[in-house]
Amino acid sequence: MKLKQRVVVLCAVLFLLGLAKVFLLDGGEGSATSRRDLRAFRKMEASLALAKEARLTHTLQSPWEVAAQWVGPREVYPDETPELAAVLNSLSTAHVERADVGYKGTQLKALLVLDGGQKVVFKPKRYTRDYVVEGEPYAGYDRHNAEIAAFHLDRILGFRRAPLVVGRFMNLRTEIKPIATDQLLSTFLMHGNNTCFYGKCYYCRETEPACADGDVMEGSVTLWLPDVWPLQKHRHPWGRTYREGKLARWEYDESYCEAVKKMPPYDSGPRLLDVIDTAIFDYLIGNADRHHYESFQDDGGASMLILLDNAKSFGNPALDERSILAPLYQCCMLRVSTWNRLNLLKGGVLSSAMRQATAHDPVFPVLTEPHLAALDRRLNGVLATVRQCIETQGADNTLIEDRMNLPHP
Repeated sequence: MKLKQRVVVLCAVLFLLGLAKVFLLDGGEGSATSRRDLRAFRKMEASLALAKEARLTHTLQSPWEVAAQWVGPREVYPDETPELAAVLNSLSTAHVERADVGYKGTQLKALLVLDGGQKVVFKPKRYTRDYVVEGEPYAGYDRHNAEIAAFHLDRILGFRRAPLVVGRFMNLRTEIKPIATDQLLSTFLMHGNNTCFYGKCYYCRETEPACADGDVMEGSVTLWLPDVWPLQKHRHPWGRTYREGKLARWEYDESYCEAVKKMPPYDSGPRLLDVIDTAIFDYLIGNADRHHYESFQDDGGASMLILLDNAKSFGNPALDERSILAPLYQCCMLRVSTWNRLNLLKGGVLSSAMRQATAHDPVFPVLTEPHLAALDRRLNGVLATVRQCIETQGADNTLIEDRMNLPHP
């Protein structure tokens, strides 16, 4: 066989091998990698529905102690958490011992301490479920239901990097005001027969309070991460400028990812792949407001990117803000496990899983049908973007095997 013919044959073989890899990873079950990811997916499906009013019965620990022991460098909770429903139920029902203004930030929230000394963040309802937030993709108030939905999407995607969140109804007159600090109490007022408060934050205004329906306010409760895991804040490399007419470098430099790859902690370890996972997560929920992110302190880039503050999501179901995916389409790389999970969720499986996961939340329905449909539509957009990367630079360069699971301390 002549040299030219050998080269042609070799190229054909390499091409077929690449196609085989894509096939096996694109929802196929023929490879060990795909079989392992399929088993993990089935396990997630089986544990998706959470029992209503569940209670801890097999342990002398409090629900807060149980949840605190779940946290590790690469996960907020493990893949098997039979106590999850009980912990969420405790979050939605436990007696409030103390209420204060929220920690510093731009949006209204309250810091509550539940029975047993557990800190949580309460975000009040500001919009009806079908309200469409117009304007920039990061416009509007925080959406409490978005925090709930984002937590369950984190479960469905298998990331397990978002703190626990559940819906809750609070009676402001009987549950909050009697135990509120003077600072929080000073922000309460009445609008007609409705009790309201405006708290303390960068954008908090007396003229823009959150109001209950009478005395009862709907909101979300987020479990505070254990103090033994202090957080470190980082500027997101694909953050926006939030200044009209001024673009961030990534918005005009298509080779920007190559520069990011040379900067710690993105030059080694799992952090860049975490950023890309997060871009997919944010695109699905419509969150274009992740200008910073948190990891655990002194991690050397090894711990996870923690999916905190997801409330600027699910604002407009008709808007698919493609720029959120910039880390994916500029770097053209993705974890094999993420790619496999996304393929298993196509064809309406994602929206169905979200319905099932949120069915017993106290503030159900968490999302409207247009937002559920948007999840499936955006997923198709993510899959198409990855396939385009595979076509242009090959499966081996696009799909990265990275399953770093650091042990618990």
